Amino acid sequence: MVINRRVRRMLPAVLLLATAIPLLAQKAGHAPSGAVAGDAEFKVSPRARALHRRAIVVDTHDDTTQRLIHEKDFDLSRRNTTGHVDIPRMREGGLDAVFFSIYISSSITGPEAVKRSLRLIDSVYEAVRRYPNDLVLATTAADIRRAASHRKIAALMGMEGGHMIDDDLGLLRSYARLGVRYLTLTHSANTSWADSSGDTPRHDGLTAFGKDVVRELNRLGVMVDVSHVADKTFYDALEVTRAPVIASHSSCRAIANHPRNMTDDMLRALARNGGVVMINYSVGFLSEEHRVASQKAGGTAKVFDELSKKCGNEACAILELDRVTRSAMMSGELPKVTWEKIVERSCANSRKARGGPRNRRCAGLHDVMAPPTARQTIEMPRSTR
Repeated sequence: MVINRRVRRMLPAVLLLATAIPLLAQKAGHAPSGAVAGDAEFKVSPRARALHRRAIVVDTHDDTTQRLIHEKDFDLSRRNTTGHVDIPRMREGGLDAVFFSIYISSSITGPEAVKRSLRLIDSVYEAVRRYPNDLVLATTAADIRRAASHRKIAALMGMEGGHMIDDDLGLLRSYARLGVRYLTLTHSANTSWADSSGDTPRHDGLTAFGKDVVRELNRLGVMVDVSHVADKTFYDALEVTRAPVIASHSSCRAIANHPRNMTDDMLRALARNGGVVMINYSVGFLSEEHRVASQKAGGTAKVFDELSKKCGNEACAILELDRVTRSAMMSGELPKVTWEKIVERSCANSRKARGGPRNRRCAGLHDVMAPPTARQTIEMPRSTR
């Protein structure tokens, strides 16, 4: 079927993100971005290094787009002392392709949301124009492979929130022509046609128009992204789609009981669909202990909203949330999250489900992700929302 083939051409390029992302933005023998000073030196195991070299490494959700607009002194081509993404660190981490997030707060709708989304799209085109030796625009998996063969970083775009199509399939088609290659059906609030995991359900999943959106995305060859959506919206999307879907930045509810995360049943359903889940490495989605403590302290969403009002733009708010969370972890106000804790929690869940001892796959995770001598603390990565 033509629809399936067009979307499937994108999926192999993003398949290895969840495995490879712990290795991004680091040199051998150097702590990755987010490591707390005082932790043991982080070393990448030979097995992980070999996997990383073989893979085409893709980041499917990068909020740096906001900085391209709101920070006049931000230079993507130089190493920056704030944030997590710039071209030098992309190069050092072996990043081959990046989906720049076209994100507008779901509180902004209508013509204003459209105007701002077009400005963000333009900023990605401008970045490619300004840094032609490093970046190249890509819209297909073939483009990504071609960029990798020429030692360039493929720049793609994903639209984070269906509110930006302003209930207009014609506008969705225009975004596709401009190069947008996935649409996250909702952000943290419901749209007029889909329920979000961050809001009170209004539609019982997807409305009739919402199902038309999924069908049109299939027809256009634009990937359906189910991160942020309510569980019922997720299942409605799987029922309607005729192509594999993705979760561009979602983690596992068995690890952290956050509504943004996916249950085991959802993960199995998406696997049957042929889709791919890219793990969100933000600490609030990786540790139940941290999530509960953060919730008691007011919750990440509330803090982010307050910072957004204080800062006046999302770029500043994201960086401030990074700083505030890091400080709270350093001071002990919030629990630290280590790779070891994540692996142990996931393997404990696996043992509980299987009713037996730890399997070899769990033992291997320690070799790939976190050698016992390295107690790497995770903090705020690129995707904090």
